[in-house]
Amino acid sequence: MRALVQRVARARVTVDGGAGPETVGTIGPGLLVLVGVTHGDDEAAARKLAAKVWKLRVFPDAAGVMNRAVAEIGGEVLVVSQFTLYGDTRKGQRPSWAAAARSEQAAPLVETVVATLRDLGARVATGRFGADMQVELVNDGPVTLSLEV
Repeated sequence: MRALVQRVARARVTVDGGAGPETVGTIGPGLLVLVGVTHGDDEAAARKLAAKVWKLRVFPDAAGVMNRAVAEIGGEVLVVSQFTLYGDTRKGQRPSWAAAARSEQAAPLVETVVATLRDLGARVATGRFGADMQVELVNDGPVTLSLEV
């Protein structure tokens, strides 16, 4: 599993609700986590990724050093599925999506990440799996990290 994690002041996800944009997930200060799933991933990987996100020390302590986790600051987490994290651009100009898991495998594993974060105590908002989403964020720092488990 891969995740692109961004420390944010705020973030939200909207989808086209027919009558206009519908907000499906919104957070204040915390982490925006874009999650990609590949073929060999399983529930253990999803739980490991969630634990890593929860304990990732990217928030400043009193000295201004990135030494605190979202768990410690009372921040929120916005999880958005992102199959394009497994896009392969080594050949040509059009990405290959061959490494991205199909939705039948990916959706339950993204939900496992969400459920594990909630079990750990996180306040979690989500996008809508498989939807055409618009993600708005204010990156704080900016801090952006790539995780792989």
